[in-house]
Amino acid sequence: MGNADTRRLDREISKTTRKLEAVRKGEMWPLTSAERRAVIGALAGGSYRVLRGKSTGREENRLDSVASSAETRLTAELTALHMERQRIVREAARAKAAKKSQGWW
Repeated sequence: MGNADTRRLDREISKTTRKLEAVRKGEMWPLTSAERRAVIGALAGGSYRVLRGKSTGREENRLDSVASSAETRLTAELTALHMERQRIVREAARAKAAKKSQGWW
């Protein structure tokens, strides 16, 4: 469909897809502020432990969990956008079919 609603949703879908790919690459720009704070805290804690010559396993796990939660959030958002787009397309097709059937009477 080429109407404005699907174009808007298509833009949002492509934006969210780019964000998801960026998160998978380890980039920070698509993260929320809470996720950024968690990443920075884990990096600070990990660097402190490296200076002290200790294991950074816990901080690495925190980084992995933040990346995983961001990926999950963006995947859910992408799924919701796809479902909304499908709903709009289905409604437009139903309205078009109803309009066409009225013309035949």
